[in-house]
Amino acid sequence: MSGASALVVTVREVEHTCSPVDADREDEGQELRIGELARRAGVSVRSLRYYEQQGLLGSERTAGGQRVYAPSAVERVHFIQQLYAAGVPSRVIVDLLPCFATGVATTSMLALMEHERDAIAERLRELTAAHERLDRVIDDVRRAGVVSDDGSRASA
Repeated sequence: MSGASALVVTVREVEHTCSPVDADREDEGQELRIGELARRAGVSVRSLRYYEQQGLLGSERTAGGQRVYAPSAVERVHFIQQLYAAGVPSRVIVDLLPCFATGVATTSMLALMEHERDAIAERLRELTAAHERLDRVIDDVRRAGVVSDDGSRASA
């Protein structure tokens, strides 16, 4: 391993969502069953199972075979959801998540995070441009007049 790739960068100061999550004091040490995690995170049980299949979320099994999760899994699921919403695929998310648990990242992980951040910023610029264009079209339509579905003039 080269010196550059062995360098570990603390990312707590760089990216709040990458810092280790402290569980709520009342939940500390309490494991969550899959239904409770789904409820608290606002996702379906099916989504949680998918995240596990993709290597994004881990669970323990009780003696009865039921999945249980650490309270910090709620924030992890929120982070996963944010990344998915930003268009980051699961194969990339799985490479970004180690910093979530440890608060540290290798230089290659940091570079990947920066690359994904820059890609999100570009998508935001594109969405902003589309939003502005749609606003102009709406304004043009309102100035030209709105026609109802039956072809008669409608008041706007």
